[in-house]
Amino acid sequence: MWEGKDKTGNPSKGTINAENLTIAKAQLRRQGILPAKSANRLTVFSKASKPIKPLDIALFTRQMATMLKSGVPLLQGFDIVSNGVEKLQLKKVINDLKNDVNSGTSFAKALEKHPKYFDELFCNLVQAGEQSGSLETMLDRIATYKEKIESLKAKIKRRLLIQ
Repeated sequence: MWEGKDKTGNPSKGTINAENLTIAKAQLRRQGILPAKSANRLTVFSKASKPIKPLDIALFTRQMATMLKSGVPLLQGFDIVSNGVEKLQLKKVINDLKNDVNSGTSFAKALEKHPKYFDELFCNLVQAGEQSGSLETMLDRIATYKEKIESLKAKIKRRLLIQ
């Protein structure tokens, strides 16, 4: 949503899709709209602000497993995966995990701080992987499990829609 003035100086309102506030303001100026000085009146909506879905968690898990199998340290893996993520909420979760692990918290305990995305089974399996020294293998198995669950859910939804 935005508020501003059009070319003739009349008040105007509307919506615009943009990646960030700067791009949104530039798009409005190209349209001849002068956005209101109050930046909080301009709310940016984009695909980056969409909620985190279970498939996003599966992909994150797969990527972290791949990083660890390649010999990339856990903290560096968080950075690499975070840089490739478009969803702002997921990026924030990954950065929270990185900060917690960087401050000495185990990966499993860091995950427990986000129960909306990482259930008890996920956290316990990661803890077992950390303790046994096979975190990359455990993350790979968790990713496979999550991907299969999401595939099964999609099949069930398709079947229900057909009937």
